[in-house]
Amino acid sequence: MPEADELDDEEEMPLSLRLSIADTLTLGNATCGFMAVYFTTTGILIPHLTGSQETGMARHSAATAVILMLCAAVFDLFDGLVARKLRSSPMGAELDNLSDLISFGLAPAYFVLVYGMVADDAHQRVAAVGAIVVLLAVVLRLARFSCVTVKDGTFQGMPSPFGALTVVSIVLLELPFVATLMAIIGTAWLMVSRVEYPKPRGRLAVAMLSWIVTSMALLAAWAFDAPGGQLLLQTGCALQLVTGAVIPLFATARRVNNFRDNRREARAAQLP
Repeated sequence: MPEADELDDEEEMPLSLRLSIADTLTLGNATCGFMAVYFTTTGILIPHLTGSQETGMARHSAATAVILMLCAAVFDLFDGLVARKLRSSPMGAELDNLSDLISFGLAPAYFVLVYGMVADDAHQRVAAVGAIVVLLAVVLRLARFSCVTVKDGTFQGMPSPFGALTVVSIVLLELPFVATLMAIIGTAWLMVSRVEYPKPRGRLAVAMLSWIVTSMALLAAWAFDAPGGQLLLQTGCALQLVTGAVIPLFATARRVNNFRDNRREARAAQLP
């Protein structure tokens, strides 16, 4: 009988601990987020604290950190697709939330914090507050995602990968500090708002993947100081920011139109 109990334990434990292909992609997401923090620290923060004047290294490290966040977004995109096509382990949902917290919560918030320490016109303590707001917005968003059920095909609030890339784009635009901080706080608000965002499926997933690859190319051109690289990067960051602002407008307009249509139908039903 003890041998039978041990056999049952051996059969049950691997089922709960075995990683699926989707889980492996999710762990890749977490790894990219951690490495983004590493490059932000070693390539931007430490040279600034030690008085290094090597701007090229800072540019390369910033580009590498953002590219790693983009890679994390790719992993996040594909782990959901693979989980739907194949299978996911019992740990899948928890792993996804924890990885998203690292890559799209901690990494962009830390990027904002370091920006507040190295930028000439920035205020370190105020930037730290903005970084905390970003981190808490992602924490609240991920917690709500696990508890609230929304209609199929939509997210409630800006998805955390999109929000993280928008926050980083705002920093890379090199706007005045006050404008940068207000835009970052606005993005954090969108992440915890009830504005509906479409889920990246089908053509939208292909478009999102194409945009990520394009963003990587723009960052590479900027990092290696290619002709027009600065302008190309700022154009890409501006498009990211405009997209994040336009989608809520379309969602709000659609909600208003639906509300008006429902009122008209209700009035028509009341007529004799």
